[in-house]
Amino acid sequence: MLKEKSLLMIPGPTPIPPQVAAAMTQPMINHRGEAFFTMFDEVAAGLKAVFRTEQPVYIFPGAGSGGWEAALVNTLNPGDTVLNVIIGDFGERWSKTAKALGFTVERLEFEPGQAAQPARIAERLERDTNREIKAVLFQHNETSTGVTNDVHAIARVVREHGALAMVDSVSGLGALPLEFDAWGLDVVLTGAQKALMCPPGLSLIAFSERARALAEQNTTPRFYWDLRAVHASYLKRQTPYTPAISLYYALQAALRLIKEETLEGAWARHKLMGEMCRAGVKAMGLKLLAADEHRASNTVTAVIAPSDPKLLRKTARDRLGVQLAGGQSQLENTIFRIGHLGYVTPLDVIQALAATEMTLALLGQDLSLGAAVSAAQEVWLRNLRG
Repeated sequence: MLKEKSLLMIPGPTPIPPQVAAAMTQPMINHRGEAFFTMFDEVAAGLKAVFRTEQPVYIFPGAGSGGWEAALVNTLNPGDTVLNVIIGDFGERWSKTAKALGFTVERLEFEPGQAAQPARIAERLERDTNREIKAVLFQHNETSTGVTNDVHAIARVVREHGALAMVDSVSGLGALPLEFDAWGLDVVLTGAQKALMCPPGLSLIAFSERARALAEQNTTPRFYWDLRAVHASYLKRQTPYTPAISLYYALQAALRLIKEETLEGAWARHKLMGEMCRAGVKAMGLKLLAADEHRASNTVTAVIAPSDPKLLRKTARDRLGVQLAGGQSQLENTIFRIGHLGYVTPLDVIQALAATEMTLALLGQDLSLGAAVSAAQEVWLRNLRG
């Protein structure tokens, strides 16, 4: 078999469209010149459309974790209290980031596989009569567990309290519905290496007007992540330091693809792939980690493995050429994950399900070969027929 031909079905980094890969081969340009200004304008407009906002969307070199830091140091003062809503490993990591930066972190935890309950968040915020909680941190889509939070409902209770609503949408934005302005969000961050179909290296962040105003007066030390410098440069169609020009080319090409498909079209495609994947998993006789299928993610499906998930993934990769993702932290030996976001189509989902079935058969699992593919095809066919 051709070892170099492999299907990447992990929740990031995701496959890159050929148009995006080709865009990065363009020559370097003067980042303080007219050619860059023109590209900057197009990218800025495209990002506003994807974030569904009239606010600027800022580009920082880095990954989603850099976005966490930028969100915190620009809006909070030393020692401020944040409420960290945790439904999986990435919520845990944001909590660690806030602690490391010197903020006081209060945790509100939910079992892996469950979405955050807006009512429980509201109950905690109602007890905060002195308004000590300055921000609520939560995931749009928790990659480690394959669960999507109800961002709109959570944002509503946060705004009633007055805290900032900070959303990590690294594995959500561009694939799952999110309305920055309409839902009253204060900070939304993502990484370019997920549904935006680019290589890793860019952290994209939108701030509301009130969040941006806080950056003008807060006293937390920062330099590289300083929103004041980034905003001043943004107004001049520049960045305060040398930008990753090749990645700007990539992002420009990816945003054109999203515009061509339409954002609503991308949402619908991911919804279809999520439904197909879940149907196929259940047809194999396997269980989803997501406790409530209505909150199950349309960008990544977390599956409880019937046997050693590491061996399952290794077999799928080495013998069938399909790369699946493993579990993280406490779920490392419990689940495997099938990513279906970004430059992925329903046929890719079918291939991944077929490979998973064959892997289970190779490992001695008793199952009806083809059942998963058939179930996914039925979902797709219903969708095509309307």
